[in-house]
Amino acid sequence: MTLEPLPDHAAAETLAYRRALGTFATGVCVVTADGPQGPIGLTVNSFTSVSLQPRLILWCLDERSERAPVFAAAERFSLHMLAAGDRDRANRFARGDWALQDRDHVRQPDSAPHLTQVLARFDCVIHERLPMGDHIIIVGRVERFEAGPGDGLTYFRGRYGIAAEEAS
Repeated sequence: MTLEPLPDHAAAETLAYRRALGTFATGVCVVTADGPQGPIGLTVNSFTSVSLQPRLILWCLDERSERAPVFAAAERFSLHMLAAGDRDRANRFARGDWALQDRDHVRQPDSAPHLTQVLARFDCVIHERLPMGDHIIIVGRVERFEAGPGDGLTYFRGRYGIAAEEAS
């Protein structure tokens, strides 16, 4: 599917729409998977929990992304919640430096690559892929997860921020 360029007025409206969506603060995640050329990562903020029983999560993949073929075909992925100090890693995987180097990850049997030093990680197998507009909704069944303490990296109005735990 090839998307035609928008007329100027439609492009301006699309930008305004994106800015309006940006008023919803989200966490920042990196999804990893194995591809034909090796392990890769992708920064996303379109994560949500779907179900507790069974344990299902989802994230959205722009079908125009050069990484879309790998993530759309992967049968396993790991989703990593980033810590507040992880802006550089978020930018790296958002901007196109997507190949994981050996120093970036560790391997576990029957899972996608694991990034180190993250707030939480969810190891998933594909439950369903749903084409929706110009994205693919990827639903994963969580096989394993782990989480630790710390403040989270957020994204709001096009900028990074911090979600801090309230002192009790």
